[in-house]
Amino acid sequence: METKSSAGGMPEEANGHVLVIDDDADIRASLDSLFRSADLRVTTFGDPSEFLESQLPPSPCCLVLDVRLRATDGLDFQKYLMESGANIPVIIITGHGDIPMTVKGMKAGAIDFLAKPFTEEAMLRAVSDALSASLRYAGEQKKLSETKLLYTSLSPREKEIMALVASGLMNKQIAGDLGLSLITVKIHRANVMKKMAAQSLADLVRLADLLDVRDHAITRYSTRK
Repeated sequence: METKSSAGGMPEEANGHVLVIDDDADIRASLDSLFRSADLRVTTFGDPSEFLESQLPPSPCCLVLDVRLRATDGLDFQKYLMESGANIPVIIITGHGDIPMTVKGMKAGAIDFLAKPFTEEAMLRAVSDALSASLRYAGEQKKLSETKLLYTSLSPREKEIMALVASGLMNKQIAGDLGLSLITVKIHRANVMKKMAAQSLADLVRLADLLDVRDHAITRYSTRK
């Protein structure tokens, strides 16, 4: 595994880390040089097994993956990564690309599909898009973790009321549905808003959707019996 340092003076993690899997040593060296010239960190691998033996770097990062590898098919490896939950944006490169291959790669979530020989500009543009996607995903995961932590502070009754409020039920409907007084529902609802740091009903609904705790079978016009 080869790890190179940023030459731009900026924190390396801020500029992104590009991982490359290609069994062609000349291609690896060329990409390594290109990415280092753009102040990116680079780690290259000759095959997927080397990649799997390493740890994913901190976000933002992306993977440049050749399709035709000696040991395996790059698209099959891309599919394996997706199914195993390795959320890393992938850029496919190939010297033998065709439309079905491109469609297969893009359907599996590839950020871009570049046919060799590609220009430096095209590769750097694809990497920029991939690193942006990596940053967005990291932000989404951070928000989800923070929201889950807030949700653990709710009592079982408050969780129940949050789900009903997010489903669009009015306080009177929730009171009837749960057999509670209207004032009790209002108190629980206020606690939910405060504990979840929700600024509005729309904000609470968004958080409920993020946690997937909203009962979509319940609506203001069709409550539980």
